[in-house]
Amino acid sequence: MSFFDLLSMIGGLALFLYGMHLLGEGLEKLSGGRLERVLESLTKNRLKAVLLGAGVTAVIQSSSATTVMVVGFVNSGIMKLSQAIGIIMGANVGTTITSWLLSLTGVESDNFLVQLVKPTSFSPILAIIGVILILFLKSGKKRDIGTIFIGFAILMTGMETMSSAMKPLSTIPQFTALFTVFTNPILGILVGALLTAIIQSSSASVGILQALCSTGTVTYAAAVPIILGQNIGTCATALMSGVGASKNARRAAIVHLLFNVIGTAIFIVIFYTAYAVADFAFMQESANKAGIALVHTSFNIAATVVLLPFADFLERLSLILIKPDAEEERQAQEQELFAKMDERFLGTPSFALEVAHSYVIKMADITKEALEEAVQMLFCYDKERIKEVERRENLVDRFDDEISSYLVKLSSRNLSEQDSKKLNMLLHSVGDLERIADHAVNLAGFAKQMNKKEQEFSNKAAQELTIFSKAVLDIVAEAVRVFETQDMKAAHAIEPFEEAIDTLQKEIKKRHMKRLRKGKCTADLGFVLSDITSNYERIADHCSNLAISVMQFYEDETPAHEYVDRLDKEEGSTFDIFYRQYLDRYALPPKKD
Repeated sequence: MSFFDLLSMIGGLALFLYGMHLLGEGLEKLSGGRLERVLESLTKNRLKAVLLGAGVTAVIQSSSATTVMVVGFVNSGIMKLSQAIGIIMGANVGTTITSWLLSLTGVESDNFLVQLVKPTSFSPILAIIGVILILFLKSGKKRDIGTIFIGFAILMTGMETMSSAMKPLSTIPQFTALFTVFTNPILGILVGALLTAIIQSSSASVGILQALCSTGTVTYAAAVPIILGQNIGTCATALMSGVGASKNARRAAIVHLLFNVIGTAIFIVIFYTAYAVADFAFMQESANKAGIALVHTSFNIAATVVLLPFADFLERLSLILIKPDAEEERQAQEQELFAKMDERFLGTPSFALEVAHSYVIKMADITKEALEEAVQMLFCYDKERIKEVERRENLVDRFDDEISSYLVKLSSRNLSEQDSKKLNMLLHSVGDLERIADHAVNLAGFAKQMNKKEQEFSNKAAQELTIFSKAVLDIVAEAVRVFETQDMKAAHAIEPFEEAIDTLQKEIKKRHMKRLRKGKCTADLGFVLSDITSNYERIADHCSNLAISVMQFYEDETPAHEYVDRLDKEEGSTFDIFYRQYLDRYALPPKKD
């Protein structure tokens, strides 16, 4: 192997890892939760997951490619580790199709269809399509599809480059002779694993072994341990794909290795114990291509049948080998949060609604905390708080998905009129809370932008924004309290509070324009201030929606827009009294010309 072959191998490895990154990134952006649901339905049953893995691998004729894609799915969060295990096991079964094809047609096939379904054949087509989608289309989803195609093409190019760099080794007599010199099972397994890891393809390694069988010098005693080792060696590709990936992605690669190592260990103990007792005559016979394919298939099917019931054990073992960090433990705790929304409760709608209601209250509290953190950063930036706001917003999104899904399922049940009204109230409330959390992330982004550009508001602007921020935090706290306590008097006070915030926004913008004309503020900061106040105004709107939803349920009020239109805002009305109280409470400092 020359220096340039080594260089090509390193370059191929770099392309492989970058392609893996692009593939996972594109899948994550495109999925938006849909691909997770499709894969979840296909992999919910472990047997179906095995069949899926076997089917995909049989089509693309590469267990490495299937396993790498699965690691990519796990890395991007599209697939759970528990779902990936069945597909990984199935991939080992599916890859045996190649050895049967090789036993019938030889190492190479001139059949157009056989050539076309190989990843190395159709990846250039995907690359061309991907480039067109990225360069010539503006649609975000289509560009994401283009990124997936490009990532897969780069990944396969990297695999092919690495294999090509190693290919000369397969023609060196001393190299291929390694397949036949070791009759000791343990040494045979090590040789098979090492050579397959170098070639990066168990199919190619099995193909070489099948080709060597034509010489008549390879016995089954030598071939069987090498085949076992080849299954272990093929895990090298998946292990490399886990470099730089998430812990769960690395665990998926480890599960692939554990499956083959444990399967091999069990096979060795059982098979060679039986061989010592019965002295199988065929072991000293010359192996042929069909025999190699049969051993390869029998081992992988047997290993899958034996270990499939222990898939959970393999998952736990991978967690022991790659221990969860604090973030993963926190995520596990968050997952437990939703355990009470059990589908068995759907048969008792009133109880299910109470459970959902309790979750919306938790969601409201988390939303309020996210906003408080974000507002504080506008005056005292802290990058750790950015992460905390994003974490809470992601958790609010989870609440939104879980609660909405639960309520949609509940809506198909036979609900009373009161339960139906409560369900609608909860659905609307969840949507408003989720939007408030989104605005919190926007505010955190403005704080980050100001910190990066080393910008600060003038004393007057900061003073005015402090008052405005206090008003917004108070209306959110009050709206959340209304939702939690059903205080109707407080609920009726939210709408005038929202209108007072609208008035505050207009006054702050007017004052800012005056400072801008006098050159006391920069245009850049003006845009930031405008964005902040606009987000504040929208947050207040969502608080109004939240209060109106509560009033509609508990007071049987008219639709929201009609409720607002019918409000008596005349001087001296209840609305007017509340409105003026809020303006006095959050009065801006007097203007100085």
